[in-house]
Amino acid sequence: MGITAGRSRSEQNTIARNAVLIAALVIILFGIGGRSLLGHLGVSIEALRIAGGILLFKLAFDMILAHRERTTAEEQSEAAGREDVTVFPLAIPLLAGPGAFATVLVFVARADGRPEYLAILLGSVLLVLLLAWVALLLAGRVTDVLGFTGINVVTRVFGITLAALAVQLVADGVLALWRS
Repeated sequence: MGITAGRSRSEQNTIARNAVLIAALVIILFGIGGRSLLGHLGVSIEALRIAGGILLFKLAFDMILAHRERTTAEEQSEAAGREDVTVFPLAIPLLAGPGAFATVLVFVARADGRPEYLAILLGSVLLVLLLAWVALLLAGRVTDVLGFTGINVVTRVFGITLAALAVQLVADGVLALWRS
């Protein structure tokens, strides 16, 4: 809700649906060709984790400080019409981020080309994204219950939690690079 604040409920639902569809497509495509792409570019999974952690930290920092560049209602309204949060930060990196990419790559490798394992992996990814979509759709009702002040508190708490996750991604990536 913090990312789509100031938008109508139907606009938020459209953003949620499209973000989940984009995340599904990105995760599936990354599962198919991610290892090859990263290998071709000379990028390790650890470097992917570090980069993702940095991006997540930027978003978390903005959430904690309630970073807003617009000051008037007119500026906020105009900005809301231009800014598309569907792809970034909602689909990527929040729904389909470095953790999801690394996990999918590990499980694709473990599947070793067996179709039944790949089907289970695909089903698992789609189930998790379906649950995320339901959670995004219910966020409006949660907002109604919490109100403006409650949402500000929750946004900052989630921002702190997201910052910790971001730091953990960076730390895991750095430690893995250090060991190799």
